[in-house]
Amino acid sequence: MDFHNKLYAVLMLFAFTLLINLPFGYKRVRSKKYSLRWFLYIHVPIPFIFVARTFSHVEIKYIPVFVLAALIGQILGGKLDF
Repeated sequence: MDFHNKLYAVLMLFAFTLLINLPFGYKRVRSKKYSLRWFLYIHVPIPFIFVARTFSHVEIKYIPVFVLAALIGQILGGKLDF
């Protein structure tokens, strides 16, 4: 994979990770802290991100970037107010 394709794939997965975590962050903040739902709202998006990373053939060394995107998504989702 050349540099531009790899960069594009990492940026797309970053955006996907952030966006998938927004609704879960929104729900997490509104549930009781350390409850089963709270735990699930944090961990349910992880398999989807894993599958997307695996199918896009992005290397394992970019996982910290996706963890950062997940944290940002959870935090921003928690700040949403409808």
